Amino acid sequence: MNTLAAHRAVPSGRIRLVDVRRSLLMTARLRVLLVCMVFFFLAIAAMLRIGWLGFVQPAPQQRSMAEALLPPRGEITDRNGVPLARAFPAYALWYNPRAMDDGGAPLVKSPREVAARLARIFPDLDETAVRDQLAAGKPGYIRHRLLPEEANRVNAIGELALETTQESDRHYPQGMLAAHVLGYMEEGRAYVGMEQALDTRLRDPAQRGQPVVLSLDARVQGALEDELRRGMLSVDALGAAGIVLDVDTGEVMALASLPEFDPNKLDAEGRRNVFNKVTNQVYELGSTFKPLTVAAAIDAGTVTDLSRRWPANRPLVMGKFRIRDSHTIGASLNVPETLMHSSNIVTAQIADELGAARLKQVMADLGMNERPYIELPARGYPIWDKGEWPRLKAMTVSYGHGVAITPLHLASAYAAMVNGGVWRPTTLMKLEPGAAPEGRRVFKQSTSARMNQLLRMIAKYGTGRNADAPGFRIGGKTGSAEKPGGSAGYRRTTLVSTFAAAFPMDKPRFVVIIMLDEPKGTMASSFQRTAAYNAAPIVAKLVPRIGPMLGVLPDDTRDIDLTDLDPLVGKGR
Repeated sequence: MNTLAAHRAVPSGRIRLVDVRRSLLMTARLRVLLVCMVFFFLAIAAMLRIGWLGFVQPAPQQRSMAEALLPPRGEITDRNGVPLARAFPAYALWYNPRAMDDGGAPLVKSPREVAARLARIFPDLDETAVRDQLAAGKPGYIRHRLLPEEANRVNAIGELALETTQESDRHYPQGMLAAHVLGYMEEGRAYVGMEQALDTRLRDPAQRGQPVVLSLDARVQGALEDELRRGMLSVDALGAAGIVLDVDTGEVMALASLPEFDPNKLDAEGRRNVFNKVTNQVYELGSTFKPLTVAAAIDAGTVTDLSRRWPANRPLVMGKFRIRDSHTIGASLNVPETLMHSSNIVTAQIADELGAARLKQVMADLGMNERPYIELPARGYPIWDKGEWPRLKAMTVSYGHGVAITPLHLASAYAAMVNGGVWRPTTLMKLEPGAAPEGRRVFKQSTSARMNQLLRMIAKYGTGRNADAPGFRIGGKTGSAEKPGGSAGYRRTTLVSTFAAAFPMDKPRFVVIIMLDEPKGTMASSFQRTAAYNAAPIVAKLVPRIGPMLGVLPDDTRDIDLTDLDPLVGKGR
């Protein structure tokens, strides 16, 4: 029995062993399956993540890299790609009195010794001001625009509180050229000029990879500043303003206000010169208004016969007010003679016949009742009587008194007068061909053609003779206006001298305005203070320089036809 029982127990053990083996095998298979499933789901998750990153989520790494490669502020160039403003990496010297973590004194050496060593590195440094800053423990900039070798010398002083941090700086490669157009940067902020006007665009990462292209031509700008500066210094004027304007598009080819400032290094004197005389200062621009008055009268039909004569040998008396000429020109004058010799008396009579309402409307159509149209933030508001103009007001406005405007206003008005009669807003942005604004018509084409003849006649035979340059067919008008402020309303000893020009008059392409603020009578001007002797000669020197740059070559065989006007001014030559 025992043997039989033992014999029968063996299969039972074997069965249990088989069951254990099966159980272990199943567990192993489940574990392998579980591991495979984990890897499978991990692979699915990874693939989904890769797909989401590639097709759904933007690529921040790529965008950040692109932004890192771009300059922190966009570049500004002239119309030909010449850089006018660009960002570049630079060092700055910053005083950080908390640089020492242990709370001890911020400087190892005395403030006096540190300031003295800094002054040896930077000879133009205000040593006293730096010493006071260090002694007071006042954090802040000590100096901008350090060269790498200068930063190394500062670090060699061994003061942890003197930190030479690397930052982006704004640089103007052409120095003071077009400073009033560009403006300047200080402590990361944009001030005046196109830097301020275009600040948002220049900082936009989406746009700063492409330079902003201005309408300026750096060559023309340089010539304008050079000739304007020479002319200003030769007659000891307080300041000067000039502009070169494309009459068909409104593009500003050059704009200068003197004295200028250096946007790379703005000191106290430079801050005083930031004010823009071309766009922000208003002046009574005198006899430069006379052609505009004549154009308005011709356009309205009140002047139809240029040979008609007006009395000119005695002042016009309007109550207590007398309208005079600087000297007696003749017993009577026709329109060409009036403009050639710049008669206030006859121009006032022409305006009186035109009527105050019509003259005021023409001046408003030329934009003289509002701020000048240009991108610059500093734009002067004209001195303009909004009410109904009385008779005397219109008569004085006709020869440039009673309304004060900027030189830019005058440039736009002359452009409309010579380009066929269409006024357009001015711009400092380069326009693509055919992109000029439509503008508004102010004068008939026939009126514009007649005024081109008259302007050329002034430069050939009249007060503008000193502005003429052989082959360039220059036309224009002088203006010498007393500045307001004297006991009689004006200071007779101080003038604003202006010459408003266009060229070439057989097909006008550019207007040039030159203005001098309080010129003196010097040997260079034959001891005269009027525009014929100081502003006009600047035009005569400038146009031959800039004409070829602008595609206008001298040609002595061409000129505007004056045969129908010549007989009218035979006595005036």
